[in-house]
Amino acid sequence: MKLFTRTLLAAVALSFAAAPMAQAQQHGHDRKPGYASSWKKNDYNKKRHHWSKGQRYSDWKRRPPVRDYHRHGLRKPGRGQQWVKVDNTYLLLSVASGLILGVAAAR
Repeated sequence: MKLFTRTLLAAVALSFAAAPMAQAQQHGHDRKPGYASSWKKNDYNKKRHHWSKGQRYSDWKRRPPVRDYHRHGLRKPGRGQQWVKVDNTYLLLSVASGLILGVAAAR
């Protein structure tokens, strides 16, 4: 009887240990194809801008100005100018028109 009890207890203990592993393996196969990597696809599908001097940035009023420009390695903006961060780029803009006066890559 002791052998039967030990075998039964060992089987129950093994089932407790094996159940989470089996569930984890099954979980990976239940996903829809492309579901796990869909965020990566969307990230690459975003339109990337290549800003240059002379272009106009129309949405600049919605962006907060960069006040600590020295911390980001930017020069002090002149009168009527301000730095704004767009994606991973700093743009020096004319406050009056939104015209891009300078471009710097963010660190």
